[in-house]
Amino acid sequence: MTQFKSMLKQWQLGLIGLAILGTGIPVQAQPAADKYPSKTVKMVVPLTPGSGADIAGRLVAKSLSELWKQPVIIENRPGAGGLVGTGVVVNAAPDGYTLLVQSASYAANPAIYKKLPYDLKSLTDLNILGTTPYLLIVGADSPYKSIKDLVAAAKAKPGDLPYASAGIGSSTHLAAEYFNQAMGIKMLHVPYKGSPEAITETIAGRTAFYMAPFETAMAQVRGGKARALGITSATRASVAPEIPTIAEQGYPNFDIGLWFGVWAPSATPEKIKVKINEDINRALQDVDIKIAYAKAGITSKPMNLEQTAQFVKNEIAKYTKIAKDAGIEPQ
Repeated sequence: MTQFKSMLKQWQLGLIGLAILGTGIPVQAQPAADKYPSKTVKMVVPLTPGSGADIAGRLVAKSLSELWKQPVIIENRPGAGGLVGTGVVVNAAPDGYTLLVQSASYAANPAIYKKLPYDLKSLTDLNILGTTPYLLIVGADSPYKSIKDLVAAAKAKPGDLPYASAGIGSSTHLAAEYFNQAMGIKMLHVPYKGSPEAITETIAGRTAFYMAPFETAMAQVRGGKARALGITSATRASVAPEIPTIAEQGYPNFDIGLWFGVWAPSATPEKIKVKINEDINRALQDVDIKIAYAKAGITSKPMNLEQTAQFVKNEIAKYTKIAKDAGIEPQ
């Protein structure tokens, strides 16, 4: 009888194991998912410190650390328009402890690179941290006092006037190309390692303009080192109402923005993906984040997993069209 009970128990445990395996989640992943996070979580930002994604990522990381009672650290791994840091996360263990915090460059890269060093299916979309407009900036001593001045100069010397970006395939690259298309001009692309470098070079007058993420350039604008010719949103920003929109300067319907998201290796257990998504949405309700976001010109955009996936898919299609219309040949 005792032997029969032992066999019955083993049979029942076997059925439970099969049920778990049927979910597509490894048996050993179940308890790990239940206890997540139980150690330090690393958020890799494939851009330089001070970039828009870095700013948003650090704010959310601080809130998540308090919520999870575990350290959430930011690791900057810039290079190749974000491909270097993204590759780090692609090759990381799919356990939720290594995440990617990237800008809209994630959606722009497929339009620029013929063959990415990773498959987009290797990563799963977790959430969108927020959106922010760009500022089209020039140096304080620049001869261009308005968008019309800049456009006129570019039309006078097609393909000669340089503009800066935070790297080939970055969102700042394609946002500038979108501007060039809308204005009917051709300019010379000069890529830099990141936003801080692009801003420095533009202030120095070595490039005509830079389509800078709002928060990364406002300090220089307010400090008198750079001048903002226009903001790329449809309406003026409440934190900088003195800066006119590009649309109101004679270019109706001009509207493009930057956004920041979070990704994980695609094999990450569903339970962990849902938890990260829901906890980021909770973090975005934090009063401190709301205040910091408002000062930085960032609008929170909480989504569930399905909404996030659809948003990213639409953005990839948008940037692919911009690159195609600009005649950019994938490298």
